[in-house]
Amino acid sequence: MKAITNIVVPVDLEEHTEKLVEYAAYMAEKLSADLTLVHVIEPFRAIGDMELGTATVEKYNQNRVDHAKEFLEKLVSAYPSCKSAKVISGDIVDEIVAFAQGQETALIIIGTHGSKGIEKLLLGSVAERVVKRAHCPTLVMNPFKQ
Repeated sequence: MKAITNIVVPVDLEEHTEKLVEYAAYMAEKLSADLTLVHVIEPFRAIGDMELGTATVEKYNQNRVDHAKEFLEKLVSAYPSCKSAKVISGDIVDEIVAFAQGQETALIIIGTHGSKGIEKLLLGSVAERVVKRAHCPTLVMNPFKQ
């Protein structure tokens, strides 16, 4: 069995993010593992000649990246087991799985919103898709139940 020395935690910067990171930091401390946070942004794209021009869309996307980096820096400084954080653009599930594999991650800890019914049917579950595709064990945590 592979020792758990690196844990990746995908975060979406929503209200429950800090609870997820707090739990993951606790687990990392108990396992003497490093914790890496990752946030994936699916960029908005300009479609044809919409009212929002390409420059506006690019600026909006850059603002999202800047906000995410600032948020993650605060989390990294608040939790000693957090060694780094990364903001990536692309498909959320693809990028989480690829990042974890590239980091030779031994464990992914991911939060779930607990979506049900039509919301889950229409949007799917990022956590569920990561679990199905990840190369390593994935722990799914519902921060709303903590």
